[in-house]
Amino acid sequence: MKPEQTSSSASRARAEIRAGRHASHTSGLADDHVQGNLVILPQALASDFLRFCQRNPKPCPVLAVSEPGDPMLPTLGHDIDIRSDVPRYRVWRRGELVDEVTDIGTLWRDDLVSFVIGCSFSFEQALLDAGVPLRHVAQNRNVAMYRTNIATVPAGPFHGPMVVSMRPLKAADAIRAVQVTSRFPSVHGAPVHLGDPALIGIADIARPDYGDAVDVMPDELPVFWACGVTPQAAITQARPEFCITHAPGAMLITDLLNTHIASL
Repeated sequence: MKPEQTSSSASRARAEIRAGRHASHTSGLADDHVQGNLVILPQALASDFLRFCQRNPKPCPVLAVSEPGDPMLPTLGHDIDIRSDVPRYRVWRRGELVDEVTDIGTLWRDDLVSFVIGCSFSFEQALLDAGVPLRHVAQNRNVAMYRTNIATVPAGPFHGPMVVSMRPLKAADAIRAVQVTSRFPSVHGAPVHLGDPALIGIADIARPDYGDAVDVMPDELPVFWACGVTPQAAITQARPEFCITHAPGAMLITDLLNTHIASL
């Protein structure tokens, strides 16, 4: 995968984010480009977290890892600066969320390593192109996300439940969605569950743990994909001294094209 070298909707979107003019979710924004979840950890924990991602490739497909202290990610975009190019960041200390900010320049350290993890927003345009309707996109909402009873495989101090995103679909659309998203393993791939949310530990579909609720109509199935917010659940268990993540739904927009990450 190589980033696009020309001016694109992605670079324009990042310019708006960098300037502070967009600080919300990125669903539907630069929809032809790959988006990524973010985890930034001290170098001392980077090896453990990389193993966590390798052992849990469904929720944590790694798109890029930075050099320690380097805020640039040239394999994802020649001008990306991870300190300013995400709409909203979460700051964690000892596993507790302590702040949400739109720039982390003042928090940057020479030992920090950035991980960019695939995001399901990257396959949404393919779903729409295939005629699969997405209610949260139509309503300009963030996708609904839930903690489940599906355990991740531990690595070092990192462990915890898988987080999933949910899109309500009619049965025929759900079948098509499985076919379409199976072609995108680097951004979570096919769903992990369809139907009864209680079977994966979700008590109330109307109350997501992250993002915005959307209605599930009587003739629809809730369809669940593994989600890159899973590391945030693991961070609350690992309790690192310091960590930065994206706010759920507020992604890094890369120069990679969605069509370039689709398998045949």
